[in-house]
Amino acid sequence: MRYPPDRTTTRPNEMRPVRVQRVSSRSDVFPKLVSMQKLIDARNFAVYRIGGSGLPSTQRLVCELDNWGATNATAGKLFVDAYGAALIEHIDKSLLPLMWNGREDDSTAETPDFAAFTVRLKPHLLPFAGVAFPIRLGAVGNGYVVFTANFIDLTSDMIVDLHGRSCQIMMDLLSLDERRSVAAEALSEREIACLQLAGDGRISEEIAEKLGLSVHTVNAYLGSATIKLDSVNRIQAIAKAIRLGYIS
Repeated sequence: MRYPPDRTTTRPNEMRPVRVQRVSSRSDVFPKLVSMQKLIDARNFAVYRIGGSGLPSTQRLVCELDNWGATNATAGKLFVDAYGAALIEHIDKSLLPLMWNGREDDSTAETPDFAAFTVRLKPHLLPFAGVAFPIRLGAVGNGYVVFTANFIDLTSDMIVDLHGRSCQIMMDLLSLDERRSVAAEALSEREIACLQLAGDGRISEEIAEKLGLSVHTVNAYLGSATIKLDSVNRIQAIAKAIRLGYIS
């Protein structure tokens, strides 16, 4: 059994952006994590971003979201102390999910039909078992979505589904951070409209006809949007505009 092939492959020179609902705040992300937690009967979740750069020794796990709660306030520190270094080292080598068993004999994380496609961490270090899904987005950012419980039993379909949803969670959080860091010169309505139509596969002449503009003006709007989005070309600008929620 293996992960399904990438379904986003398109013909050369064809771009089909994935349409996702825009996330406006972290409060929009939290219910998604709760839904995933309930799906596998987990007790808690946490999302970690890998901060720092360069060698793994200079990197660290930074908690972005969690529901450890006041009664379990030390759980996050215990987790990072126990497995932080292993998680940072792992993400440079593999995207296979990580699983670990808790201290008690009945505190286990299991996936009988997918064991060959997971990596086991050293057991019995924490009072809970769990699973960590690595998310590697290159220059955009890397991290993990973690679920913990006294006992977890996951099927292969559940792991594949949760890993995909974890990737979207990380993209949502990083897009929020990136959106806040974008320069104050926000995109104008015309720039957004031109980018949206370009993302839909329209050429400049078609965009000009649709919006009642000249081709020169359309290219000027697309050029200024590309500069504002700190992109090297129109395709990258469209991809970034989708990630930031400007267009769908």
